[in-house]
Parts: sequence; structure tokens; C-alpha cells
Amino acid sequence: MAAPGARGSSLAGLLPAQTSLEYALLDAVTQEEKDSLVYQYLQKVDGWEQDLSVPEFPEGLEWLNTEEPISVYKDLCGKVVILDFFTYCCINCIHLLPDLHALEHTYSDKDGLLIVGVHSAKFPNEKVLDNIKSAVLRYNITHPVVNDADASLWQELEVSCWPTLVILGPRGNMLFSLIGEGHKDKLFLYTSIALKYYKDRGQIRNHKIEIKLYKDSLPPSPLLFPGKVTVDHVSNRLVIADTGHHRILVVLKNGQIQYSIGGPNPGRKDGVFSESTFNSPQGVTIRNNIIYVADTENHLIRKIDLEAEMVSTVAGIGIQGTDKEGGAKGEEQPISSPWDVVFGTSGSEVQRDDILWIAMAGTHQIWALLLDSGRLPKKNELQKGTCLRFAGSGNEENRNNAYPHKAGFAQPSGLSLASEEPWRCLFVADSESSTVRAVSLRDGAVRHLVGGERDPMNLFAYGDVDGVGIDAKLQHPLGVTWDKKRNLLYVADSYNHKIKVVDPKTKNCTTLAGTGDASNVITSSFTESTFNEPGGLCIGENGQLLYVADTNNHQIKVMDLETKTISVLPVFRPENAVVDGPFLGEKQKTLPRLPKSAPNIRLPPVAASPGQTLQFKLRLDLPSGTKLTEGVPSCWFLTAEGNEWLLQGQIPSGVIESISSQPAISLQIPGDCLSLEAILSISVFLYYCSTDSNACMMKGIMFSQPLQITSAQPGCIAPVELKYVF
Repeated sequence: MAAPGARGSSLAGLLPAQTSLEYALLDAVTQEEKDSLVYQYLQKVDGWEQDLSVPEFPEGLEWLNTEEPISVYKDLCGKVVILDFFTYCCINCIHLLPDLHALEHTYSDKDGLLIVGVHSAKFPNEKVLDNIKSAVLRYNITHPVVNDADASLWQELEVSCWPTLVILGPRGNMLFSLIGEGHKDKLFLYTSIALKYYKDRGQIRNHKIEIKLYKDSLPPSPLLFPGKVTVDHVSNRLVIADTGHHRILVVLKNGQIQYSIGGPNPGRKDGVFSESTFNSPQGVTIRNNIIYVADTENHLIRKIDLEAEMVSTVAGIGIQGTDKEGGAKGEEQPISSPWDVVFGTSGSEVQRDDILWIAMAGTHQIWALLLDSGRLPKKNELQKGTCLRFAGSGNEENRNNAYPHKAGFAQPSGLSLASEEPWRCLFVADSESSTVRAVSLRDGAVRHLVGGERDPMNLFAYGDVDGVGIDAKLQHPLGVTWDKKRNLLYVADSYNHKIKVVDPKTKNCTTLAGTGDASNVITSSFTESTFNEPGGLCIGENGQLLYVADTNNHQIKVMDLETKTISVLPVFRPENAVVDGPFLGEKQKTLPRLPKSAPNIRLPPVAASPGQTLQFKLRLDLPSGTKLTEGVPSCWFLTAEGNEWLLQGQIPSGVIESISSQPAISLQIPGDCLSLEAILSISVFLYYCSTDSNACMMKGIMFSQPLQITSAQPGCIAPVELKYVF
């Protein structure tokens, strides 16, 4: 039989033969029948006079997880190859990754299988290699990935949607294509039979493809791709979804870790804190020592009880669901990639936090979990534990409608509640439509706020434009938080690397912070500071502070909305605590980063000899009418950039419990000095509030102490006083 196309042909050439195969498979009963049908199909396709051959990877493309660029007709010759056409924002592409991980676990390159990710971007931000690197890390992709930024392979093969899998034979000949998610059985069937078919013919080679994982080159970090952050307004704590470390952190406002639950590896286990595990958790919300977690890649909603120190599952069955209605009891109800959660109240009763609203990214809907018996708008009384759809048809659209079930979302990824009049709504960051929407808590009506365009089917109306309503443009926003003090909504405009602010009354959307560059510059100016795909944010301190999960910078940034300054929250463990997770040694402890506006006082040089002990006494004064914030220990840290040997065996940090009794900091010069000159930096962070206010403020200062190491007999060195008045 003549081939339906020549080298470089499109996927359409496979369609007639593969369609016939798939109809035949529907009638097959046993596994042997299915295997035989696929084997016969391969005999037919392999017998074509001309192969349907995939084009060579163009020269000059950027590669990840490899020693060097890969060639289809050199390196991959003798392999069954799966090309995964994906874009890292796409929830359907994310859903496919566990299937690919399972396939890689079953067959290796020695067995003749290799998977290659072909990243063909939807958004401009996704064409940037550094951003793809971050996604490769986030989703633990360990096979080679090529940045097909101009979609040249996509266009040559006439790929039509994300994700698309193309299975190649050992000559670069196209065998199968699978479009969309949910084809795990076919993927394993086609791959296993292809390996057997070509192994029977001696065409499989077991040579190794040189893999160099990008993740192995990274330094350890206390946070890894934090997704969401929320404030516990009662206990003065933050809850952070440390997504890349698969854990939840509860930290004090100075960043000291109080609880670390889960991590560092993915898993799915309930029970006591030391045994519990998560898989890429995103949304978190807390009330009365109870945290609810959107455990995204486990497709679960988890409950953390801080008093009992227990984790339990309250919704989901642990595998991805396709149900778009719901209505079962939570732990029996399949759900799909929950991305954010927020407390709410049923009916028009007194605020009692009896509903958990869920941004169900995987089915493009807003769901509700009843934490107590109650009712949703236009619903009958519902039993405690019921989990069901509230708004969204399940179609991936940007469709607003007075009837909530006829509205359409596109990967909703962030929620915030405005319970007070006249708003009474849920604000939604709808990432794939690049819009912010509002869902009425009176009747469920879904309306547009900013971004996107009027055509509900156009999910490519993105940009970076300040403006009103539909004239404003966003790019894949992931988070929203409501500021009830100012009646404003803050938006994590993730792919624009900005924080924006929306007035829901006028629909005016403006940039609050960020230049638009994906970097990590912290200045005294909001608009000159930078972010890298911020994914979540929350309001604290009675509207004074905005906490931002700066995802790809692996940081929580703190924006003071009154002083217009930005700082980085130092995340660290107390010296005497045992913390689960990735802290394997002192070298992995995070050192906080001072804002550029913080004073840097250079002290006169000090001469010291090996073995001699220096002492520094803090003499800091707070502004008049202020006091250290209770329960939030201020702290100090030592650094010696380029001369880390100076700190070996030292106590590198400590707390400041009282302004009237400040600590002395000691440093003993090591016996073996690697340099005769060094600069010791003493950084201090003070958390304080005015005596008539609960608003927490943070100030930082750095003292730089030049050291001159001398072999002269040590004399007595007077303590160095570190004085400053804030």
C-alpha cells in the first residue's frame, strides 16, 4: 500500500488508518485481541512504501534536561519516541504528565523508549526559556524538553491542540497520535506493542540518551515554587503552600516556621504531621486552627487540624475525576485539579464559614464543599459534607451568564470572597481566559470584571494594558485578594510578572507593582521592583500589608501598601526545632533579603587574630510610641559573602525578644583563615507596631564590618556597638 504522504507530512495522514483501528478496538473484548489489532495495524503502517516521517528538530532550538541538542535521525534512531506537544499553563497538559511519568517508570531508554517534550507556547511569556525551566522543575519533568518557541514543529505536523502526543517508530516514522488527555490505556497499549513489534524485527537499540537534569544544577531553597499564601488574622501567622516541596508551612510573621507538614517528596497520606504527604498543593485557607488545602495533583481537598496535629481528606478520591455536577459526600466525590479554596457562608445568615468554595481548574468550574448543613443560592438544603458544582458548565470558555450553570470558565485558579454589601460575591482569577470575573452569592450570576474580550470562545485575548473593563488586558492571572478596607481587588497577573489593582465599582485596572520583567529586583518603589510569575496573594495587618507568593523567585514578598515599600519574608526554622521537609543542613537555611532601601552602615575596620572572639552589641532604638510586636520575634543574621569559611561552626542567627535587653553577637575567628581580609555583615530585622495599633511593621538594617586578619599577638578588642535609631 502506498503511503498517504511523504517525509514531513502532517498528522492527518495517520487519521484514516488509526480511526479504523480505534473502531476495531471498541469491539475487542480481551487484552489479547487488543494487542493483536495494534500489532496488525503496525504491520500495515510499517509496510507503507513511504514513511509518514516527522521533520528533524530545527537547528538553534533551546533544550532542557540534555547534554546537547537531540537529533531525530541520529540520537533517536532505534527508539520508539513519544513527542508531547504541550504548553505549561494548560491544565490538560498537566493532567497528562502523570501518565507520562508512569510510562517512563515502566519503560526506559534501554527498553527502547524515549519521551521528548515539545513546548509550543500559547502565551508570549511561555516562550521564554527561563520560564519553561521553572515549569520543568515545578512538574518534575525528567525527559528532554525542546523550546519550539515559534511552533515550527507544531505547524509542520499540523498539530491542532494542547496536549497532543505523537508516537514515532525507530526510523522517525509516525505511528499514532493522541489528542487531549485521558488516553492512558491507549498510550500504554500503543507504546508496548510498538516496542514489541520493532524489537521482534531487531530494530530497537538500547543505547543511552545523555540526560542532564536541570534540577540537579540548582542550589537548595527554603521555598520552592510557593503557589498560594494566606493570613490567619487571629493568631498572627501565615500559611504558605510550598508547592515545589509538596508541603504546607505555617510561619510566624517574621518567617519563623511553626509547622512544616508534608514534603519534601510528593505523596498521598493522611494522619499525623510527621507521616502526612501532599502532591503539589496550591490553595490554602485557615480559620480557628483548621487549614483547608487544595491538594492539586492528588485531586483532593485536605484538612489540617493544628491542635490535633492531624491531616485528613474531606473531598476527592485521589484520582482525577470527570464529573461536572457532583453532589456526593466529599470523600466519595471525584474532583479534578482544585487550585484554590476560600471560606464562605451559606444563605444570608450570620458569618459562620460553613462553605468551602473551590476553584476547580480541571473542570473549569467553581465548586462548593458544605462544611455544615446549609444551602447555596437557588438550592435546597444540602447535607454537611456534600461537594458539588456551583457555577460553570464545564466547557472551557469565557462566558458570562445570569444562570451560573450556563456560564463558562477557563481554568479558574484564584478565589477571593467579598461577603459584605454591595459586593456579596466571589472574585475569580480565570487564568486561561486572562480575565477576572465575579460570581454573585445572591443568585450565582457570573459577570465580567476586567480582561479578555466579548467572544466567549476566544481564549487568546491577553496582553498587558491598564484600562477599564474589557479594554484592560491581563496574561494568565492566577491569584486575587479582596481589600475590604479600600474596596479594591489585587490581582497576581502572573505572566505579566505584575501585581495589579482593580476597582470593581469602576472596573478600572492599573499596575500596582512590577516592571513586567521576570526577575528579582527589590527597590523602594513598587513600580521598579520585579516579580517572576507571582501565583497567589493575600491581605494582612488590617489592610496594611500585601503578601505575595512570588512563585518562580521562590519567595514570599511583603508589600507595605501605606509606605509603598517591598521586602522579602525570611523563611527559617527555629534553632531548636525539628522541621520536616528539605532542610538537610545549616547551609540550606534561608537568609532573609533586605530591601534596597534598608540602611547599610559600614563600620571602621577591625584587626583580629585567628582564634580571637569578637563581640557585637545591638543598640537599636524604635520610633517613639512603638513597641516590638508580641509573639513575632525580631531577628539577626550573619553573612560573609565570598568568605563563608568565616561562619563555619558559628551561631549564624538569633532572635531579639526585647528592645530593652538586646543580645550580644559573638564571632570567633577560625584558626585556619582562607583570607586576610573579609567583610562580616550583620543584618537585623525588627517587627514592631504602634502602641495603639495592631499593624505589624518591619524595618531592616545591615552593618558591614571589615575584618583584617593578622598574625600579631591578639590584644583585647572592645565590643563593637551597633547603634541605630529608626
